[in-house]
Amino acid sequence: MTDTSTVPMIRMQGVAKSFGPKKVLRGVDLDLARGESLVIIGGSGSGKSVMLKCILGLVEPDAGVIEVEGTEVTGLSGQARDTVNRKIGMLFQNAALFDSLNVWQNVAFGLIQGEGMGSKQAKDIAYDKLAAVGLSAEVGELSPAELSGGMKKRVGLARAIATEPAIIFFDEPTTGLDPIMADVINELIVETVTKLGATALSITHDMASARKIGHRVAMLFEGRIIWTGPVEEIDHSGNDHVDQFINGRAEGPIRMQVRAP
Repeated sequence: MTDTSTVPMIRMQGVAKSFGPKKVLRGVDLDLARGESLVIIGGSGSGKSVMLKCILGLVEPDAGVIEVEGTEVTGLSGQARDTVNRKIGMLFQNAALFDSLNVWQNVAFGLIQGEGMGSKQAKDIAYDKLAAVGLSAEVGELSPAELSGGMKKRVGLARAIATEPAIIFFDEPTTGLDPIMADVINELIVETVTKLGATALSITHDMASARKIGHRVAMLFEGRIIWTGPVEEIDHSGNDHVDQFINGRAEGPIRMQVRAP
């Protein structure tokens, strides 16, 4: 009998994806252990978001294998894909709240639409999750348009944890926030992930966030993972690409295009 505690929650082997002539992922190999918080860093256009979309089945990889809890998910569709994705919660980059729904309805969306839960029970859970991210009951009746950027992120986090998923994805969780609010969100991410005992996969270019929420860091460059290690070792990675990125230096092996050719 397989010991599931040793099976990676997510495993990617040789995952490749191109869009026309543009090769975005060129053979990604990555394991994410149960209960681990892994942060993927890398510049804009390095393929971080495409990698998440491949795991979720929103984009089909051209090659390679993706496993979730030991089950291969590449090529899944319909109910089989829905079953896998119900294990995953996600905080989107810009919260991605539905303007037509109020706050509690946004938080309860997955419970009602994905799990068929009754409105009253889903509403009670939504208010519990809002409280967990520091939002009052009154906020639950507001529309997304009435929220600040930081409040939208909190609502997005409450929605991500509403179904108590085994895996949570965080897509640039601090983008657009001032440093203080960004730290508040980072603290909430650590607290909620720890409380749930969830496995977390985050993508960010915010190094303060990476250091706060990650157990381990991996850098994606030109479609491949070029370094991975404990967050405590990132300042001594021995990798010139990582060193340039985390210190925000213009000079180094990473060359950014600053004008159209």
